[in-house]
Amino acid sequence: MELLAHPVRMRIVHALRGRELTTGRLAELLPDVSKAMVYRHVEALAGGGVIEVAQERRVRGAVERTYRLHQATIDTEDLTTEDYRRGFDLALATLLAEFTAYLDRGGVDPTADLVGFRQHAVWLSRDELEALISDLRKVIVPRLAQEPTADRRRYLLSPILFPAEDAAAGRSEPDPEKPRVPRSGN
Repeated sequence: MELLAHPVRMRIVHALRGRELTTGRLAELLPDVSKAMVYRHVEALAGGGVIEVAQERRVRGAVERTYRLHQATIDTEDLTTEDYRRGFDLALATLLAEFTAYLDRGGVDPTADLVGFRQHAVWLSRDELEALISDLRKVIVPRLAQEPTADRRRYLLSPILFPAEDAAAGRSEPDPEKPRVPRSGN
């Protein structure tokens, strides 16, 4: 977690998700970050075991490395509440860094790019929650495997799901004595 505390490192991890890239290609994907800084962060991530060399090849007398995320998995049963807090903080910091980098590029048009962010509160039983997660996976997972093409642009999709307290009553369960009034809007 500490290794990922830097927003540029998290952006590198995001860029490598589901693909293998050279450091040069990573630098192209992070145009607001100097090449030297990208190389330093890649070295730190590789040294820390977060990313690994997928392949090496000789290019003009030098060795070009292609990196991917390390193939290890995390056992969520071993994560503490504090681990989740740090992980969420890192995810939000990365999302903020990516969105800021997008807005700082010249000539962006969030409306034309269909940029969106919404928050919806939904009441779900455990079975309904599991069905929602399954439905989201059915929609999202096939798109994760799509390759870049001339007409495709890379988008970040960041679903965040957690139980929230009812702000008025300070509880997470509905009051059976109080009728629910549907709210309109997003």
